Amino acid sequence: MKRQAPATIALVLIALGLHATASARTLQEVLNQGRMRVGVALATPWAMREDGEFKGFEVEVARQLGNDMGVTVDIFAYDWERLVPALESGEIDLIAAGLTITPERALHVNFSQPYASGGVGLATNLNRTQDVRNLADLDDPKYRIAAIAGSVAVALAQRILPRATLREFDDTEAASAALAAGEVDGFLEDEPVPTFLSLERPSTIDVPLARPLLETHAGFAVNKGDPDFLAFLNAWIIARTADTWLPTTHNYWFESLRWRRAVGAPTIR
Repeated sequence: MKRQAPATIALVLIALGLHATASARTLQEVLNQGRMRVGVALATPWAMREDGEFKGFEVEVARQLGNDMGVTVDIFAYDWERLVPALESGEIDLIAAGLTITPERALHVNFSQPYASGGVGLATNLNRTQDVRNLADLDDPKYRIAAIAGSVAVALAQRILPRATLREFDDTEAASAALAAGEVDGFLEDEPVPTFLSLERPSTIDVPLARPLLETHAGFAVNKGDPDFLAFLNAWIIARTADTWLPTTHNYWFESLRWRRAVGAPTIR
């Protein structure tokens, strides 16, 4: 067998060491090292960065999770499309980013059971829809329904309100302003935008439905091959739901505007 030169062996060992530092860590390794790397995506109010400090629902969830594990949490922000690759490559140990559970994503990561829900909700102009008694009443050409161009809400409007007049807008701000001004009668958009609009303008805008028209569920994501991590996360979700910490925290960030004073977030217009 040909012997490798010492320099070659050293390079191999360095490469292996670098790979080890970036490899996926198990729950036990996280506990042993006392630190957990959590990936988030910057989106209000899930995760925000103000004066270099992370704030938001997912940040609060990650820190409480770390407290209950007895480890320090390091937050790392990624673009949406980089979250799953960052987990797979071992840059982070867990994703807490309101990541919707889908079969496609589940091919790459293991999801916990849901710890938060969202979806596409409906906000309506109270003055324009005062005679509407149910969703079917809106399915009429005289009612104008706003949605953001290219969004899931466009296809949803075409499916559930095919006879209504669909108006597509470039962004949330323009559609929200049109709804408040009565230029459209309803606005289909991802929560919590409809809820926030109704909280900002309770005399003008309403959320008439108790649940989103299209509901999604978010779970923690961890790498495959560590059932202990997944079992712990599921147990944590069950316990923190039962003691009301999770629903109370979710309501603070998604069913109220109190958090805006604490983070200096702008009002949706």
